[in-house]
Parts: sequence; C-alpha cells; structure tokens
Amino acid sequence: MKRVRCPKCDNYTIFDETKYTDGQSLIFQCQECGKQFAIRIGVSKLHNRQKEENPDELANEQGCGSIVVIENCFHYKQVIPLKMGDNVIGRYQKGNPINTPIETVDPSVDNTHCAINVSRDKHGKLKYMLRDLNSNTGTFVDNAELSQGERRLITDGSLFTIGATSIILRGGDE
Repeated sequence: MKRVRCPKCDNYTIFDETKYTDGQSLIFQCQECGKQFAIRIGVSKLHNRQKEENPDELANEQGCGSIVVIENCFHYKQVIPLKMGDNVIGRYQKGNPINTPIETVDPSVDNTHCAINVSRDKHGKLKYMLRDLNSNTGTFVDNAELSQGERRLITDGSLFTIGATSIILRGGDE
C-alpha cells in the first residue's frame, strides 16, 4: 500500500500500487478538500531523500548514516539520510524549516520533536547524540524518557521512539 498527500490540505489517500505499472498516471480527488491532483507511478519528488528500494545506497551517499522510520499506524517505512551537524527531526508540514522531516499521521509527533547531532570523535569515528527539543510527548531510548536538556549517545541499531513512531539508527561508514 502506498499513500499520496493532497497538495492543498496535506491529507493522505492510501491506494494499492500493485494494481498499476510504472509510468502510469493516476488522478485522485481529496476526501477532505475535494481537490483533484495527479501522480505518476514510480516517480517521486522525494525519491532522492527517501529511497525504500535500496536504503543502504542512499544512507551511505554522504557516509553519515540514516534513520529508518517505522510508523506504527500504517507500518509506513521511510529511510531518511543524516548529515553532519544537527538533524532536526519532526513532522512534515508545509513551511516547517526542519531538515529531517518525517511524513506521518501520528498526532503525537511534534513539528520539531528531537535532534540527532552527527559528529566525529577524536579517533575519527562517527558519533550520534540524541536530544529532545522540548516535545509534548517526549523522546524515549530503551523505554527511558530523555529528560529536558539530556543528551544520549546512540549507536548503530539503536531504537528510539517519538510519539507512537519507532525509529532505528543506521550508522554510516566509519
């Protein structure tokens, strides 16, 4: 199952992509606002940012790793590459200036929920520091909530939760 977002109101429509072939155009009408919009199967504006077919290739493009977002509601998987410095994670919304947006219908994920800082230690190895950005529902690592101002070192394979959404860190090439 795939989902597409209405360009007017950001409401999602879910459809079965296996019934269509690559390159085929589909027209949808939003159930919320009535706007008609078209998509082409197999073509995505987000393809360079989120690639499910070969996430390792995308994640290691810059060598900083990635996060794998598993939304519990629809089991909608996203692979989002990380960059050096702060990667501010939050809900995708038009006009939201964060650099690591998650497409989600989880109402418990804030627009700016948490951040992962990617840097190198004194031996040149990548390190990942997670912190909560005063979110309403908290950021949890190993079922323990990060307190305000706390920074937690996470490693490849670490599982953390924001709202009801689970995220797994995939470390980059050392």
